[in-house]
Amino acid sequence: MDATPIEILLVEDDPGDVLIMRRALETGMTTNTVHVVGDGETAMRFLRRETGHQHVPRPDLILLDLNLPEMDGREVLAAIKSDPDLKRIPVVVLTTSSAEADVLRSYDLHANLYVSKPVELDKFLETVSAIVEFFDTVVRLPHR
Repeated sequence: MDATPIEILLVEDDPGDVLIMRRALETGMTTNTVHVVGDGETAMRFLRRETGHQHVPRPDLILLDLNLPEMDGREVLAAIKSDPDLKRIPVVVLTTSSAEADVLRSYDLHANLYVSKPVELDKFLETVSAIVEFFDTVVRLPHR
């Protein structure tokens, strides 16, 4: 299967994690476009193309942290998966939490994947790269 660039929405409030993930997301088999928002409310405005986001592309993949200001990742996930226009977008929960309650709750809210962020930088880069490569080359995403 040919790898084609994908639009990625990264919902992450930690600037250090954003820098690491951007590096991992932008280096790979294809040149993906990464959009970054730092809180849940902005993520929903982006996804719904509301004020300030009217001309943004629809993401092919969402990487979502659980611990966000304004509206946490669980609320964002619930809003995405209950919206008929957004629910088909794959959502990967990528968070520091490895708590079983967070894992179960995320899957109950229809997360497509739940990944705990590795602490070691090399493993973190490797994990994010593997996720994107998987969606770039293996998964068939819905047409925009």
